[in-house]
Amino acid sequence: MGIYTGIALDNQALNNPVITNATVAAGSTKTLTAAAHASKTIKLDTASGSVVTLPRSTGGGAVYKFLVTVTATSNSHIIKVGNSTDEFRGYVVQDSDTATAPNIWWAADNDDTITLNRTTTGLAAQGEYFEIVDAVSGHYFVRGYSQASGVEQTPFSATV
Repeated sequence: MGIYTGIALDNQALNNPVITNATVAAGSTKTLTAAAHASKTIKLDTASGSVVTLPRSTGGGAVYKFLVTVTATSNSHIIKVGNSTDEFRGYVVQDSDTATAPNIWWAADNDDTITLNRTTTGLAAQGEYFEIVDAVSGHYFVRGYSQASGVEQTPFSATV
């Protein structure tokens, strides 16, 4: 058994792996569901900005990953909750365009939106990444990485 000692392995799964589409294009707008989008990487992939809406937070543990694959040249890339109850907890590490240390922005009470506005709150540039977990009912846990320019500001806000 080698390094897998003590781990039950399903030979059927090893011999016949299921290939799934691990990425989903957001386009200009995308509303997510846990059944269709959990554990997949949502590509923020539109030059005119992508707006993605999360499903209601149930505390089910679903993980939603977001990756900027197309730098926005107009508008913003936005990730938000879908109702006035859910909110974010967590942080974003934001790389500065100067030689200063990166910013670490924490979601404040009632924050429910992440906006990459192409400058101060996030460059909306390729490689920016967020992982959002449906942690407990009404709360998503966020951790992410972004870049910013100018007078950097938090990407979190309460807009829903």
